[in-house]
Amino acid sequence: MADRVERLRDAAQARHEVTLRRAESVLQRMAKRGDPVTFNRVAETAGVSRSWLYRQPTLRQEIDRLRDASASRPGLPSAERASTDSLRQQLHTYREEITRLRTENQELREQLARHLGAARTAAVTRPS
Repeated sequence: MADRVERLRDAAQARHEVTLRRAESVLQRMAKRGDPVTFNRVAETAGVSRSWLYRQPTLRQEIDRLRDASASRPGLPSAERASTDSLRQQLHTYREEITRLRTENQELREQLARHLGAARTAAVTRPS
């Protein structure tokens, strides 16, 4: 019986090591590509649970380090950022589109109501 327990323990340890290496590999790939590193993304990509990641001190430290490093990196150069006027124009365009869609939805609701009313009237006045 003790031999069986030992084999199970060894198998569990081997699975843990494989999973740990897989998660470390995912972290290295994400860091190399410059992808944003989050517990969710690492967990999804590596096929592990977030709670497992939180319980692995070395992985947790590495994720925190990579997150801090990416947060301190500068964003887009100012020449590539949208200007305030451009953002205002986008906002104006989106608001116009929302207004147009609301009007269209109201027209469609009214059209549907007329159609349903006509169908009800036809069903009531239909000769038996």
